[in-house]
Amino acid sequence: MIKITKPLLQKALIAGFFSAFTIGILTVLTYKSTLGYFIAASFGSSMVLLFGFPESPFAQPKNVFFGHLITALVGVIFVNYIPLPIYISIAIAVGAGVFLMILFNIVHPPAGGNPIIVIIGSASYDYLINPIIFGSIIILLLAIIINKYILKKNYPIK
Repeated sequence: MIKITKPLLQKALIAGFFSAFTIGILTVLTYKSTLGYFIAASFGSSMVLLFGFPESPFAQPKNVFFGHLITALVGVIFVNYIPLPIYISIAIAVGAGVFLMILFNIVHPPAGGNPIIVIIGSASYDYLINPIIFGSIIILLLAIIINKYILKKNYPIK
C-alpha cells in the first residue's frame, strides 16, 4: 500500500496543476488560434518530467528540446525517404531516435514516441516547426518560469 504523505500529495497536486496549465495553453493556441499546431502527444509525458521531476537530467531544457527535435526528425526522414512497411519503419525509427538521443546526450524519454506519431500521421517537415520546435519552446519557457520563479526550484540545473 502506498502511504500518501502531505509532501507527496502537494508534489502531485502541483505537478498535475501546472501540467494541465501548460498543456491547456498549447491546446488553446492549437484550437483557438490560426497560428498552427502547438501540441504533440509526446508533450503530455514531458509534463511528468518537467513538473514532477524537474531535477532529472531528462527534464533539462537541452534534453527536452533536442530530444523532441531529433526523434521527430528521424520520423520525418523515415516518412519521406525510407520506403519500408510501416511496422518496420516505426520499429527502426524508434530505435534510431533512442540511439541518437543517447549518442548526443540529449535523452528525453517522452521523445521516444515521436517517430511513432510522425510515421503514423505521415507528418511533413512542417511538423518539426509546429508543433515540435515552437511547442517545445513554449513548454520550456513555462517550465522555467513556473519551476524557477513560482515554485523557487533550481531549474534548469546547470
